[in-house]
Amino acid sequence: MLTRDAFNAYCATLPATTHVVQWGNADVWKVGGKVFAIAGWNNGKDAYTFKASEMAYEILQDQPGIRPAPYLASRGMKWLQVHDDPGLGDESLKQHLAASYDMVVAKLTKKKRADLGLMP
Repeated sequence: MLTRDAFNAYCATLPATTHVVQWGNADVWKVGGKVFAIAGWNNGKDAYTFKASEMAYEILQDQPGIRPAPYLASRGMKWLQVHDDPGLGDESLKQHLAASYDMVVAKLTKKKRADLGLMP
């Protein structure tokens, strides 16, 4: 599983992102003011949370080391948390983080995307 430093370094490579530390020392990554990824503690281990497509949510939610994200999924949102081994490999986790980012960007207004330089 990615280290927290590697998680943060990867999220920082995505265009127009911002990083804040909140919710009990969690690394929270946003684009356009909207959260797309969170790294926080889970019983002393890093846990990584991201928005998932309907299909990814259905496929991954019962895999070992992955669960519906606490708090977010209970509100009906399709968010997953990689919280234990085996979870996802580094490249697979990065792909899901990128997909989460893309889903959040797609929901931003055209003006907001333009302001952030995210228009094609």
